[in-house]
Amino acid sequence: MSVNLRNLGRVAAVSAAAVTALQAATAVTAIKAGRRDYADAVWGPGLAAVALVGATVGQGDAGRRWALAGVTTAWAARLATLMGKRVSKSDEEDPRYAEFLEDSSTAQVVTKVFVTQGLAQLLVSAPLQLAAASSLPKGPRRWLAPAGIAIMVAGTVIEAVADRQKDAYKAAKQEAKKSDKPDSDVPQILDTGLWGWSRHPNYFGDSVVWDGAYLAAAASAPGAWTFPAPAAMTWFLIHATGAKRTEKRMADRPGYRDYQRRVSFFFPRPPKD
Repeated sequence: MSVNLRNLGRVAAVSAAAVTALQAATAVTAIKAGRRDYADAVWGPGLAAVALVGATVGQGDAGRRWALAGVTTAWAARLATLMGKRVSKSDEEDPRYAEFLEDSSTAQVVTKVFVTQGLAQLLVSAPLQLAAASSLPKGPRRWLAPAGIAIMVAGTVIEAVADRQKDAYKAAKQEAKKSDKPDSDVPQILDTGLWGWSRHPNYFGDSVVWDGAYLAAAASAPGAWTFPAPAAMTWFLIHATGAKRTEKRMADRPGYRDYQRRVSFFFPRPPKD
């Protein structure tokens, strides 16, 4: 077997400790400030922490574990910066959290938000943990590692471009309001660029990142068994915290029904006429 089980246990234990510490610190700060949405800003850093633990504590292939740590950290840094800015710009908690946590006690908030997020981080990062404690085979299968890392980079770029296009659209909308320009000067719905191929290209890009991480881990035979990790991430992005909730919030916006008719929900494809 190409995985060092004792080392994997150590990677998993240190990863769990790092994630627990991060979530506990965030929970204390968030509850004290009355901003449970602070949790959004530490989703990426928690996964980066696991990747860095794997790189430093793991004894598997050094090139793969450090490459995974580097790409994951770059992805997480961009996401944390984006989410941190969004949280800091608003004096009010994200309505999603207010709705989800209505009438919840402090203990329930900790469980529903911070414990759940910590467990999700450990699940999603399972390929990173296993790769950190595994050697690469000598045959053609070893090339899954660089292929997976390249896919992670591609997913990061897709997500970053989609977020940049979205922010530019929002800025144009705000500028139009300030200058009293007619609403028709800016489209009602962002349907250009990546947003003309998928209604949620940022979430799609995020899912591609973790599909790539899985592929890189699967270069070592035991890594193939971590397939629930990318599947869970895609489910989170579509159903739990991402696309479906956004669709519900946007449903009554003018032009959105037509946008739904023309543009793919998640996986990109050319728009319909």
